[in-house]
Amino acid sequence: MTETAVAEQQARPHAIRVNHVTLEQPWEWLDKGWHDMIRARRYSLTYGAVIVLISGLITLGFMVEGLTFIVPFMIAGFYLVAPIIGLGLYQMSARLERGEALRFCHFLEAWKGNQAQLGVITAGLLIIMQLWMMANFVLFALLYNGIHPPLDNFVGIVFLSGEQNAFAFASIAVGFVLAWLAYAISAISVPMIMDRDVDGLTAIRTSVKAVVENWQAMTLWAGLIVMFIALGLMSFYVGLFIAMPLVGHATWHAYRDIIPRAA
Repeated sequence: MTETAVAEQQARPHAIRVNHVTLEQPWEWLDKGWHDMIRARRYSLTYGAVIVLISGLITLGFMVEGLTFIVPFMIAGFYLVAPIIGLGLYQMSARLERGEALRFCHFLEAWKGNQAQLGVITAGLLIIMQLWMMANFVLFALLYNGIHPPLDNFVGIVFLSGEQNAFAFASIAVGFVLAWLAYAISAISVPMIMDRDVDGLTAIRTSVKAVVENWQAMTLWAGLIVMFIALGLMSFYVGLFIAMPLVGHATWHAYRDIIPRAA
């Protein structure tokens, strides 16, 4: 082996092995997540209640300022930042797994453990959100026909009237691609960074690898996440009281099954 090849091999980050996941396992993650939520109900449900309260206050603020048209975009963005929002729930499940006592402020505990690398993931997700917003502005300028719709009924006129199908289809298609990218890089990277001494890029590569190599099971898992969070959002956020803790705890068990303990 040449010196150049040796140097490249030494410089290449250590690849973490990914387990094969079956279609039955996402349902097992939900079952384990439910049991964690029941065991940690005092802390877990309080966490969910705080998410409901903050979401409601942000929405109310937009409505008071006459910016109701932003709310649907904010709800779509919730999916992008949800992996970070669930950080405290992963920490609770980790403590339950180790048999340690629970306490409040698990989010801060998990964030301080590896805040620099968690910041990398957060920045990546925020960049994707910005790309989605910029793409919509460009598509709107290129594909929208007619007078600019009033902001108080923007979503209804543009997406639901059936008169701007080209823009609506393009916007949804771009949103789907970016949402899938966000899911791929964050499916297990956040609990992985919280649990292991790894850098953000390694965690992202491992998460993408897990999604690609287990695309059937991970697609099912993505669908379940979307369904539960959507139920929470459509109930005027009240359902997030249960949905976010359930999905958050289950995500920890997804990470545990996908990444070998000894990796």
